[in-house]
This record gives sequence, C-alpha cells and structure tokens, in this order.
Amino acid sequence: MNENEQVSTQSKLAILATALLSFVGVLLETSMNVTFPELAKIFNVPLDTIQWITTGYLLLTTITMSTTAFLLKKFPIKKVFMSAALLFIIGDFLSMIAPNFAILLIGRLIQAGATGLSMPMMYQVIFITVPRRKTGTYVGIASMVISLAPALGPTYGGAMSSLLSWRFIFVAVLPIALVTFWIGIKNININPLGIKKHFDFLALALMSITFFSFVWAANRFGTKGASLISCIAPIIIGLITLGLFLRVNNHGVSQLISFSPMKIPAVSMDAITYMLLMFINIGISFVIPIYAESVLHVTPLTAGLILLPGSIVGGITSPISGMVYDRWGAFKPILTGMLVLTFATFLFSISSSWATPVKLTILFTLLRLGINMAFSNTISNAQANAPLKASADINSIFNMLQQYAGSLGTSILASILAIHQNQAHSAGEIVHQTMLGGHVDYTILFVIAVGITILAFINWHFQTRKGELSGNQE
Repeated sequence: MNENEQVSTQSKLAILATALLSFVGVLLETSMNVTFPELAKIFNVPLDTIQWITTGYLLLTTITMSTTAFLLKKFPIKKVFMSAALLFIIGDFLSMIAPNFAILLIGRLIQAGATGLSMPMMYQVIFITVPRRKTGTYVGIASMVISLAPALGPTYGGAMSSLLSWRFIFVAVLPIALVTFWIGIKNININPLGIKKHFDFLALALMSITFFSFVWAANRFGTKGASLISCIAPIIIGLITLGLFLRVNNHGVSQLISFSPMKIPAVSMDAITYMLLMFINIGISFVIPIYAESVLHVTPLTAGLILLPGSIVGGITSPISGMVYDRWGAFKPILTGMLVLTFATFLFSISSSWATPVKLTILFTLLRLGINMAFSNTISNAQANAPLKASADINSIFNMLQQYAGSLGTSILASILAIHQNQAHSAGEIVHQTMLGGHVDYTILFVIAVGITILAFINWHFQTRKGELSGNQE
C-alpha cells in the first residue's frame, strides 16, 4: 500500500468485522470465571474440572492460532473469516443450551477455535490494508480489543449470572456475532499471500501435545493428592514433543509456521514482552475476582466490577499509545508503560494487609494503564523490524504466544492458590490461605514485570545502537 493512501471505508469495515468477532471471543474467555462455584454445583463437578472451561478455551485458542500463518497464506481471508464466524455461532448456541458440563465444554472449545482464527486475522487485515504511517493507531485499537475484553469478561459474566442466568452470557453475544458475520462477508476481500506447501498435521499434533502437557503439569501441581511423578511427567513429555515439533516444522516437507522472524533480535525480544504482558493481564484478571470473593467476601458482581474501571482505562489507553507510536516511535510509550506496570505490580505484592475492593480497583486501573501503553506497540515494533512477507507468521507467533501465556497464567496462578487452600482445615483458614496464595501470585507477577521492563530497555538500547528504531523516532 502507498504510504499516502487513506484507509478506505471497506477496509475499516473489514477491520471492524474481525475486531468484533475477536472481541466477543476474547470476552467469553474470562466471563465464566465468576460462575465457577455456581457451575460446580449445577453440574456436580469439582472446581479443578470446571476451570477447564477457561483453561481449555485458552489452550485450544492457542493451538488454532498456530495454524493461522498457513491458513492466511493459503486461503482468501473472507473464507477464513466465514469459517471463524460460523464456528463461533455454533459454539455459542451449544453453550447456551448445554444440559451438562460436557456439552458446555464442547461449545466452549468450538468457540475457542473461532477466536484462534479471528485474532491473527484482525491484525493481518490491518497490516495489509493500512499504510505504515497509521499502523500504530490501528494496531492500538485492535490491541484495545484483546486487552479490554478479558478484563471486562468477569464484569460481564458477573452481571449476567447475578441479574439473569449464566446462560445469558452466551445469549447476549449471539446478535453481535450474527451482525459481525454480515459485515464481514460484505467487506472482506483480501487475496492470500500464496503458499504451495501442504498443511503439516504432524507438526500441529506435536505442538498440541506440547501445549497441553505444560498446562496439565501446572494444573497437577495444584491438585490435592497429586504425586510428584504425575506433575513432572507432563513436563518431560512436553519437552520431548517440543523438540520433535521444532525438527518436523523446520525440516519437514511442509511447515506449520515459520519462526524465521524470531531470528531478528528486536522481534524476539518484542515477542517475549508481548507474551508476558498477557500473562500478567490474564493472570491477574483471574486472581482478583477469586481473591475478592474469598478474602474480602464480596459478591461475584462486585468482584467483576473491581476490574471494570481498569478495563475502560486500558481500552482508552491502547489507541492513544498507538498514536504516540505513530508520532514519536515505539519506545516512549513502551518504556513508560513498563515502569507504570512494575510500580503497580509492586503495590499488589504488598497489598495483603490493606487491600479493599476500592484499593484493588485503583491498583488494577494503574496496572492496566501500564500494560496498554506497551502492549500494542510491541507487535507494531516487531512488524516494523521485519519484512512484510513475514507479517502472517509474526501475527500467528505473537497471538499464539500471548494466548498461551493466558492459559499458563490461569493454570499456574490457580495452582498456587489451590496449593495454599488445600492446607486449610476450616473456613477461617481458607480465607487466610487464599490471602497467602494471592500474595505469592502478586509477587510472581511483580518479578515478571521487572524482568520484561529490563528486557524492554535492552531492546531499546539494541535498536538505538543498530539504528533500527521504528515509527518516526529519530
């Protein structure tokens, strides 16, 4: 696209369609978290099984994302969009009418496949149709969808389940999905980049086993009575299948996804940052409602509302930080956001003795401000430091990593809470142990925030030295 071209109305509507589909998909990722105690009673299954409604969703979304680099090169984006929208509608309907836990989980997994297709597709539409001088703004808007929706999910889920029924979580988004489908088929008209290779099903199977093994290991560590062997064995299996996947993917007759962009230092550092930002975002959005309900004794609706102001502030921040990127380059908003994030996670790590719903709301708002100043600009910076032909692979890699980070974040932080709660022998002890587990979770997130802040400064120094700063930054 010529740098002087404007973004056409058709392109804006195509972006809108993929963004709306991504939004409702990501919204449903975390909207069920506040319903876990209710669903455990309704379907008569334990909480460590119910949590697969979210963990399984995140996991399958990640696996599906690993296929999008190939699909977006092989097929017209309209066909990929139609498939994703239809999958979402089918999954939503099944979840809405689910008579038992198995059907609900199947419906959720079908929707997860739709979300896994829609999110990378949204970025691909932007990078193909939007001139680079406006990329930061549009990627900021797209990232607002990804970062706003998971934090808004518990508020939405809590409101629906408290005021109506958990089934209305799915009822309310169905009209949006139908309208989105109509907008998309009318306005998406982008040809594939072209690829002659066949789909590598063996690589996909190996990657799926790898992802599942690590998440399963994290869950086993939090399961009461689990043996050490049952916790370590999935890690060993995951490491073996990861090695086999890399060999098959890189040396086979076909290729599921190309990791060649990761050889560019700026891209690899941005990828790690992007992944761990989502680990913090999804992880803390999972911990806060449980912590608030168990320790502060608030209702599910109030627990969800704690996240609402931060979600709104984060949503507003993303496009603004994208505009800053377009004007002054990536690292002014990225480094500022990282410092704010580090300060916020530090406050969370020392909040156990003085936490209240209002104070948690303020801290989460500060945290989301920091995350959203940096989040979208990391993928924009990565794209700016790689050739255009690598855009599909970068989209797939980044979205796959950030989604898997959400799955790992949920599993690891939930396991830490479960380990502490399993030590309790009375209701009073459960409150105390949940507080201790929450403190450990918050401390881990603070350490991660410090680590990626240091990495962002290293990336900034590297690109400054190499003269590779993106955007308009000198």
